[in-house]
Amino acid sequence: MTKMIAPDVAWPHLMAQARSVVPEAFDSSGHVLNLIAGEWGHPGHGKHFLSPVDGTELGLYPMIDLDTALRAVSYAAGEFHEWSKVDLDERRRRVSICLDGLREHRDLIARLLIWEIGKPYAQACVDVDRCISGVEWYVEQLPTMMHGRTPLGLISNIASWNYPLSVLVHALLVQVLAGNPVIAKTPSDGGLFALTVSMAIARRAGLPVSLVSGSGGQLSEALVRNPDVACLAFVGGKTNGRDIASSLYDRNKRYMLEMEGVNAYGIWQFSEWDVLAKQLKRGFDYGKQRCTAYARFVVQRQLFPQFIEMYIPVLKSIQFGNPTLVDAPGDPLPTYDFGPMINSRKVEELRVMYSEALGNGAVSLYEGQFDESHFLPNQDISAYFPPASLFNLPRNCRLHHNEPFGPIDSIVVVDRVEELISEMNISNGSLVASIASDNKRLAQQIAGEIRAFKIGVNQIRSRGDRDEVFGGIGQSWRGCFVGGRYLVESVTIGAPGERLAGNFPDYTLLPEER
Repeated sequence: MTKMIAPDVAWPHLMAQARSVVPEAFDSSGHVLNLIAGEWGHPGHGKHFLSPVDGTELGLYPMIDLDTALRAVSYAAGEFHEWSKVDLDERRRRVSICLDGLREHRDLIARLLIWEIGKPYAQACVDVDRCISGVEWYVEQLPTMMHGRTPLGLISNIASWNYPLSVLVHALLVQVLAGNPVIAKTPSDGGLFALTVSMAIARRAGLPVSLVSGSGGQLSEALVRNPDVACLAFVGGKTNGRDIASSLYDRNKRYMLEMEGVNAYGIWQFSEWDVLAKQLKRGFDYGKQRCTAYARFVVQRQLFPQFIEMYIPVLKSIQFGNPTLVDAPGDPLPTYDFGPMINSRKVEELRVMYSEALGNGAVSLYEGQFDESHFLPNQDISAYFPPASLFNLPRNCRLHHNEPFGPIDSIVVVDRVEELISEMNISNGSLVASIASDNKRLAQQIAGEIRAFKIGVNQIRSRGDRDEVFGGIGQSWRGCFVGGRYLVESVTIGAPGERLAGNFPDYTLLPEER
């Protein structure tokens, strides 16, 4: 039976819904506008936006120039004077109204994400739900967290495309809740429509939010180095993050810069393979397009046969395909582990890195195949990449030192604990890491030498929500830590002489580490 696009997720249907819900955010031709100075306008220069799902053109990014961005930042900064004086209870009320709007249109936002960033429906719903529940928690907890603190100023947000709601919208709503105006840049590769609907709902609730689209390099003078910006929250690649960190090093500006690292899972003196198999299967959600995805597995040599016996069936069980297809109207959307990568350029990058590793001597352990029944006949599949795994990566290839940000694993075999630690620390800092071992005491000793911010013993770690602290070590993070009161402290002012916990040049330990 030939599959079909589910009628309730067909793009024209979703666009009609979005325009009905927030008509002010679109021009008369149906193109998205920028949210500047409290109004939707400034269509800028249209950049074509193709869906990774099947190459469908979704619309145009309304790309603005630097002068327009500077005016947007200037106005947003000017909103601080009034908003910072708004009573905390009133800020909580308005943010709650925004959350009610997001909840009402949760399915629309999630279905927009399917087409924009290729997330299967269930995972897109999680993105929206985590945003709503996380901010709800802050609405309840903020009175205690704000005790003795005052708002900081304009917060600029630049984030990657993979979690538009649970990372970007969540962060900016907490920043607004704490008394700050915010401006955000639409990620250049996805999230335009979901963010537009979300920000329109926020502005209707009376929140001081702005949303702009444009080239990151062109707008950096406005959104990063601009003296009107009191704090920068950045989530993205290591190269851009390093450049930003360098440009802000000697400036009186706060920043949280989250960058990638090679997250590793070490396996030593271990036997609970069924438990590990479930963890590795979950790890392929969204094609490992996550900053907390585990890309590297460092295995004790004598355990390698058992590891492979568990691992290959996990890879074979991974399902991927077009997340919009059903057999008949009314059928549930597919529950794939992942859909497409963010675009065909990313697929080409993965192929180049994979081929380079093979050419330099790596061994292919597994190469997934396309299942034609998961796609429409003759559809564009240029943004899809099957799961793959490589053994013994040579040190002179990029995959050895860099996160693939896609479904490519690398396996390393070691003979000594010292080798295990060295191979897990290959990227000089990561966000998460884990140790699988029956010897819990040894696992804790190993964990003490791993350069990762969060380390799990027989469990995977993630970014977390609510009061769970998040940050990084080494090259994976710069600036304030976030999570719970640390997120609030990052965007507020406390007692004179206060030093923020984080990876600033004058690094301060977390209180629980002192």
